[in-house]
Amino acid sequence: MRRRLRVAAYAVCVRDGQLLLSRSPAPDGGPPEWVLPGGGMEHGEDPHDTVLRELAEETGYRAEVTALLGVHSSRRAFPRRLGRALDRHGVRLVYEARITGGELCYEVGGSTDMAAWHDLDAVPGLNRVGLVDIGLRLWRERPPSGRAAEGREPA
Repeated sequence: MRRRLRVAAYAVCVRDGQLLLSRSPAPDGGPPEWVLPGGGMEHGEDPHDTVLRELAEETGYRAEVTALLGVHSSRRAFPRRLGRALDRHGVRLVYEARITGGELCYEVGGSTDMAAWHDLDAVPGLNRVGLVDIGLRLWRERPPSGRAAEGREPA
């Protein structure tokens, strides 16, 4: 069995009752999904720097991290592919960030194709990955443990 660990950092940016999200085309050609701005760490990169880099790449905004909201860990096993099964473990650091500059623009040639602000009360109606809900729970609840209450898991 092949094992893979992926560490990523994501931003929860709330301003004037709206949440900043990026849109990711579905890998299987299905409908696009809204995601928190963020993504995978590069080797040797600090997660704090990762979230700021990814946020700028996906949205065009510069930001400052204002809090580490928590950590979400997930593990999924995938059946045999090319003769070996895959055991994937994802560790996601979720930060709160405040926009400090830049202008909203879309990523070109990356993992997302759009970014937009959404009213907080409209988020439940969006086609979104589960990490959006986890990030919002962490932002609202600010649990001392840094762990969100159980709920919808990331897609």
